[in-house]
Amino acid sequence: MTETASKRIRVGVLGVGRGQTFARQAESAGMELVALCDTWEAKLREVAKSYDVAAYTDYDRFLEHDMDAVVLANYFHEHAPFAIRALKAGKHVMSECAACSTLAEGVALCRAVEESGKIYMFAENYPYTAFNQEMARLYREGEIGRVLYAEGEYNHPGPFEWSMGISPGLRHWRNNIPSTYYCTHAMAPLMAITDTWPVRVNGYTSPLPEDSAKKRLWRQRDVGGLIIAVMDNGAVFKLLQGGLPGHSIFYRLHGEWGLMETGRGPGYWGPGSVRLVHDEWDLKPGQVPEKVYYPQFPEWAKGAASAGHGGGDFFTNHHFAEAIRAGEQPYLDVYRGVAMSVIGILAWKSVLDNGNSYAVPDFRCEESRRAYEDDHWRPMDLDDPNAPPISSRGKVREVIPERLEEAREIWREMGYTGKDT
Repeated sequence: MTETASKRIRVGVLGVGRGQTFARQAESAGMELVALCDTWEAKLREVAKSYDVAAYTDYDRFLEHDMDAVVLANYFHEHAPFAIRALKAGKHVMSECAACSTLAEGVALCRAVEESGKIYMFAENYPYTAFNQEMARLYREGEIGRVLYAEGEYNHPGPFEWSMGISPGLRHWRNNIPSTYYCTHAMAPLMAITDTWPVRVNGYTSPLPEDSAKKRLWRQRDVGGLIIAVMDNGAVFKLLQGGLPGHSIFYRLHGEWGLMETGRGPGYWGPGSVRLVHDEWDLKPGQVPEKVYYPQFPEWAKGAASAGHGGGDFFTNHHFAEAIRAGEQPYLDVYRGVAMSVIGILAWKSVLDNGNSYAVPDFRCEESRRAYEDDHWRPMDLDDPNAPPISSRGKVREVIPERLEEAREIWREMGYTGKDT
């Protein structure tokens, strides 16, 4: 039995927005929010006071707080260095996506987890919707046989006001992200359902027409990223992520003798249904050619139903806490987190290299990952003039003044006063 098995797990959160969400759901997992850290000081003080927890603007002082674990909800491309510092400070870590922003960071993160002996969980919540858990159950039971081909889509467009509201400042990561990078919501459910790993990727992007691109604030000028991933069992997965018109979160898997997929339709997740299909010549006793149904959570339904992201926020907290208590790494461990994060990086390399294929190292193996320990290729380094472009059109610097002023007005109204140039 671990030292935290019989007590509440004391957690600090980096990022006030995630801190608020965590505080509302921590009790159901036997955890307690005790500290917050953020550079947005006014918002930090407000939220910390409302939950009666400690507030820090300095991360190193935050790590000195009496707590068992840290949840990282800072910028998308800055998680790995903060995770490594927390692990070295003796804290368990749950990190939001992405796990790392370079392959070198991925290598260093895996080593840090191994050296620390602490729990690391990748907080990918999309595998835990009721329909994805149901498809995982069906797959484990052999309903469609071994996967041959699968599709995952995380296509999430939105109006200008919404997109600027969640990305304050021109330097915010959402305004400077290559189109293949936000790939874990598309990949994670497929990996979790089939228990496969990516071994090779190709990347493609959908650039906006020039006149349409100039109506947007973003510098990347690409609206959709496509990744073709070859998995370790030979299956091919197609991943779509971005902001193409027509919201779509969707998963499909073709196996040796069947197909299963989520329903398409209105709503964030669609209707929440599962469609199961078998060809008539492949029918086994008790099977029917086609059925559509609406699965429920197999366990912890009450807690999941009230949590965000289709119940996923409940399950990431739950499995993180269970891993700490058991002293055993969770299914979404550092190796899976890094693997599904770096395919976005490698796919962007492929985009800039005419779609050529790139091998994905096995981060479970020191011999495989050692070759990448000095791979610091990083398009999102805004202060490096020699950084690779974040747009398929090359370096894009200009921002339409009218759009920028609209964005600044949104940021002022939400109380953001940070750097926006």
